Amino acid sequence: MPNKLMWFRQDLRVADNTALSIAGEDPSASLYGLFIATPAQWRIHDMAPVREDFTLRHVQTLRESLAEFNIPLLYMEVKTFDDIPEVFNRLMEQHQFTHVYANHEYGWNEKKRDRAVIDTLEEYACDLHLFHDQTMLAPSLKTQTGKPYTVFTPFKKSWLSEWRSLRPNIGGKPIKQKPPDEVASMTLPIMSSTDHAARWPIGEQAATEFLQRFCLERIEDYKDYRDIPSVDGTSSLSPWLAAGVISARQCLNAALEANNGRLTGGLPGIDTWISELIWRDFYIHILDSFPQVSRNQPFKEKTKAIVWRDNDADFNAWCEGKTGIPIVDAAMRQLNQTGWMHNRLRMIVAMFLSKQLLIDWRRGEQYFMQRLIDGNLASNNGGWQWAASTGTDAVPYFRIFNPVTQSQRFDPRGEFIKQYVPELTGITGKDIHLPSPVTRAAQAPDYPAPIVDLKYGRERALSAFASIR
Repeated sequence: MPNKLMWFRQDLRVADNTALSIAGEDPSASLYGLFIATPAQWRIHDMAPVREDFTLRHVQTLRESLAEFNIPLLYMEVKTFDDIPEVFNRLMEQHQFTHVYANHEYGWNEKKRDRAVIDTLEEYACDLHLFHDQTMLAPSLKTQTGKPYTVFTPFKKSWLSEWRSLRPNIGGKPIKQKPPDEVASMTLPIMSSTDHAARWPIGEQAATEFLQRFCLERIEDYKDYRDIPSVDGTSSLSPWLAAGVISARQCLNAALEANNGRLTGGLPGIDTWISELIWRDFYIHILDSFPQVSRNQPFKEKTKAIVWRDNDADFNAWCEGKTGIPIVDAAMRQLNQTGWMHNRLRMIVAMFLSKQLLIDWRRGEQYFMQRLIDGNLASNNGGWQWAASTGTDAVPYFRIFNPVTQSQRFDPRGEFIKQYVPELTGITGKDIHLPSPVTRAAQAPDYPAPIVDLKYGRERALSAFASIR
């Protein structure tokens, strides 16, 4: 009896899973699932422990969901991607798979891994069928000159036109399969309870319910409240999107339903959220077309010449939330305590590190990946390079967020600041955004003085970037 294999990676769901849907179309052959954990590779890729925990919990629930379709999930663990071809050698000898299905991953190392697996499977006359699934539209959009888009606005225009032309549908679940004759028992790791499990429940149903509540309760106000960190104004779906527990297509479909079927020109809050989903596609398309961004290199070649400050004391103060700039410190403490950070704050702290402190953006990018439950290479790299003015569609080098102005605008009463910087709870008025020396001495003696003069930091960054023009 022929056997097929569905290889799960960052797509830990049954619904709207392109490769699984196609693999499960024919129930006459037995279909197995496979997940390969690579802890050493995860460390190389700076995967946060909280994201690793989140991933493995979803592997457990995925096994339960697949069992309803008579699809057993095999769990394997090896050190790195280099060990995966040998995994497939063993699996082919044991199960004689005729076809292997998976969804594309776009990082340099992931593509290299898949090429090695393809070579291994060829020895058994078995094909690896790869499908585009992480994005709403496949990474194939090109400019009139046949090149990938590198600026978001024309990319979005092309994306909207392509989507309206194709009108892609949400994929269904697989057909119930013919039970396999025999399945070797492979024990999944036992995960203990964590604080994060309560905030981000496990399973496709939980993710779907979060999406539904967001569309019912908050999406219409998204444009007005998404930048205010003290309120629940974002979707908070990023952890499930990063692990592939819910798809961007499912999110878009829910948004369209809330927007009376309109892709644009509907309610401002919904239009804005749809645009953010398209931003996510944009960064994945960039990752696919420009491999240097996943190889620790800036997108803009000339920015390699920037002389960054190698200052561990300032970097550590930034990491620990002890810079003396309240909104920056509150944001970093939110990240360290919860494994997540509000999107507006990600921009503020990234620009503070790369511009005001003139510390290499790659150090901040790495620190984020080591802490974030929603750490995603494409989005994280794209966001950091945007802030540092080294990437595609980068902000002009002379545009430098003033964190105090940002704080006054988006946390006017200091509600968010006081939640994460208790040293400042006794301060009222505008001093909450940058306590004066007198205020610090009298009301916040344990709070540090600013590690940089913001005007000086701005001028230093302008000089560094001007030198490479």
